[in-house]
Amino acid sequence: MLTSTYTLVALSVEQTTMRAALQSLLDELGALPGDFSTLAAGRAAQLCTTLRQAYDNCHWRKLDKFLVPALRRSTAAADGLLEELERLSGQAGAAMAAAQACVGAADHPVPRDVFCDAVERCVAALRSRLEREEHELFPLARAAVGGDAWFAIAHQMLAHDTYAQERRGDARRLRHTLIGHAGQTVHGHDPLQPEFGRRHATLTVAH
Repeated sequence: MLTSTYTLVALSVEQTTMRAALQSLLDELGALPGDFSTLAAGRAAQLCTTLRQAYDNCHWRKLDKFLVPALRRSTAAADGLLEELERLSGQAGAAMAAAQACVGAADHPVPRDVFCDAVERCVAALRSRLEREEHELFPLARAAVGGDAWFAIAHQMLAHDTYAQERRGDARRLRHTLIGHAGQTVHGHDPLQPEFGRRHATLTVAH
């Protein structure tokens, strides 16, 4: 029981983070000027990026990585609910695609009402998924998943957090190293740039 409580509390923290991100996005929508029928493409593109990040984060949570597989193994009673959750995810994905489709070239104005409606539909679908997870999935998991499985989930989550922290530490160390190298030159030669003054062939990106 203690392990299941710990796990569900940890998953609830993710739920809270997701809710905050979605509310922040709605706040940004609400702050848009209301006296124009169109939006600048650049601003709409920024909001689409934020929406995409929220959508992706919703589908890379520990809930999907660890709890859902354990629940599937524990009982077939969750199948219907899991299908409903996937349906909500599909609705969110379709709405996000509609928002992205509104954004064209940099000089092409974006229809405000159509764009905002698509973003709001995506947020609403993701919120509905969060609600059903908290009020239906969590209670079902608490009743159906056994003690050993809860222990395994908690272990996986701790290992995942440890790995993520190590990756963040490695990224910080690499960034500091690169910054240090970038400030060093040997006889006017950048040690990170094999051919000083020209882009390295392997780093050139075709546009």
